Amino acid sequence: MAANKFLNKNCAGFTLLEALIALVILTGGLLALASAFSEGMIVVTTAHYHQIAKEKATEAIESVFTSRDTRIIVWNAVRNVSKGGVFLDDPQPIRDPGPDGMVNTADDGSEEAERLPGADNQLGTPDDIVVPLNTFTREIEITDLGGNLRQIRIIIDYRIGHLNRQYELVTYISSFA
Repeated sequence: MAANKFLNKNCAGFTLLEALIALVILTGGLLALASAFSEGMIVVTTAHYHQIAKEKATEAIESVFTSRDTRIIVWNAVRNVSKGGVFLDDPQPIRDPGPDGMVNTADDGSEEAERLPGADNQLGTPDDIVVPLNTFTREIEITDLGGNLRQIRIIIDYRIGHLNRQYELVTYISSFA
């Protein structure tokens, strides 16, 4: 009679199968959480490079607009070199603007570098760290849309570790300043 009390169908509790299924579901949830955390860390660690790409694209747009606004060059020269203009074709290393003050032109200076604070955590002191922007390239693509309207497309390609990234900025410019 004592053995029958263990065979009672009304006993409450979990079976081994139910416990294993719960464990599989819990493991799947934890793996998803770990994956999300990992992706978040990648975004946080690469945000600095994304910001540099955005700033260098904006700098190029401003360079084209400044060339038009200050009349450094005539409207017909606000084009790529292959179309009779002054802005270099194809991806170019990120360089300091030359004497004309415009980026991606033939007179550009040396390759740009980023200055980071050194051990004293102050920028502008002798222990600053200089990091060249040699993993970045910038392309200015200017397309005629009509007599007085052009599209400017800036493409920044950069590498973070083994990952290649691209930032693109598109705007329009007219001959009217």
